[in-house]
Amino acid sequence: MVEMVDILKRADYDGKHGPYPNPNVRKAKIMTKVVKSLQKNFGVRRSEDQLRKQWSDLKLREHDQYRMIRKLLLKREKRLGTSEDTRDPSPSKEGEVPKT
Repeated sequence: MVEMVDILKRADYDGKHGPYPNPNVRKAKIMTKVVKSLQKNFGVRRSEDQLRKQWSDLKLREHDQYRMIRKLLLKREKRLGTSEDTRDPSPSKEGEVPKT
């Protein structure tokens, strides 16, 4: 559950951070990443529909558990020192041209 929430929040699954041209295609790609990650890391086989329903239930019905998972993820980010989605590239040395 924590892994799923982490991926969906980082990828802005709900589309809260801006209008996207093809939101359904975008959501399908994100959910595919979640399925692959859960299978690879934990050996859990769930369909995209099951995970989509689980995400919806977590947000709407099990809000206390969702809040606890978010708090856990924030603690993890603080412990690591930076959030994974806003990681900056390593600072360049003086006089060096950054690669683009």
